[in-house]
Amino acid sequence: MNRIAVIGNAGGGKSTLCRRLSQTLGIPTYAIDQIQWEPGWTRAPYEKVKQQHDRILAQERWIIDGWGSFDLIEARFRAADTIIFIDLPLATHYWWTLKRQFACLFAPREDGPEGCPMLPMTWTLLKMIWNIHRRLRPELLRLISIFQAEKRILHITSPRELRALNGNPE
Repeated sequence: MNRIAVIGNAGGGKSTLCRRLSQTLGIPTYAIDQIQWEPGWTRAPYEKVKQQHDRILAQERWIIDGWGSFDLIEARFRAADTIIFIDLPLATHYWWTLKRQFACLFAPREDGPEGCPMLPMTWTLLKMIWNIHRRLRPELLRLISIFQAEKRILHITSPRELRALNGNPE
């Protein structure tokens, strides 16, 4: 594994997994949220995001955490040797997100976009989780299926599977 694309709904443990993989494999990790958001939750211009994304894809080794536009996701999947889809039950995403939002009362999220406080975005984030699960997940599954024969695909569907991948089997 040298080029790893990690994707899934909010609050699913993507960032934690990416940090662990980065430490274990010695591969730099990049969070799409840090590229696509500017202070105050202002969306960065598409061309700026694409240029930064393309620079990362040109590297020999990387772990990319997150979404972005579907054309960037597809480019990422094409360049990756491994695609990890964290696809936990919807209730788990909600619960873990709420725990993370609560934790943001005491300390800022270390991998969040700079100048973008998490707490004011809680309601928006909860609505986004629903939208991703109901509307975007089927499209993501279709896109992943295109690469089934040529890429290593890890479809994580339970917290237990995620813990095992993180090196914490129970």
